[in-house]
Amino acid sequence: MTITLGLFLLLPRIWFSPTLPFQFFFFLGITLLSFYILLKSLHQRFSRFVNVFLITTVIKLALYIMVIIGYVYWNRLDALAFLISFFILYLCYTIFEVVRLVTLTKVPPETKRES
Repeated sequence: MTITLGLFLLLPRIWFSPTLPFQFFFFLGITLLSFYILLKSLHQRFSRFVNVFLITTVIKLALYIMVIIGYVYWNRLDALAFLISFFILYLCYTIFEVVRLVTLTKVPPETKRES
């Protein structure tokens, strides 16, 4: 969010979609929901976690594509600004989610006992 605020102050206004505040909440909601589902599956078998991860990823991507196509179809004048902000937010939220999942699924290294 800090990066977006900095870009908002530095870049021309035409590059920003009026939907940017709504996009923040859209990505926040989708990310929190998928993260919650993944956390619940984390305590089960690893194969179950992988399946749930793949299913949630496919559902998220399908939802994102539907939102993009719908918005660009009905608002062609704002299409480029919408796509740029959507892509930047997608990258930020995806990186955040993956980093958090990797840190939660990491198994601590076994300590070697000295004899």
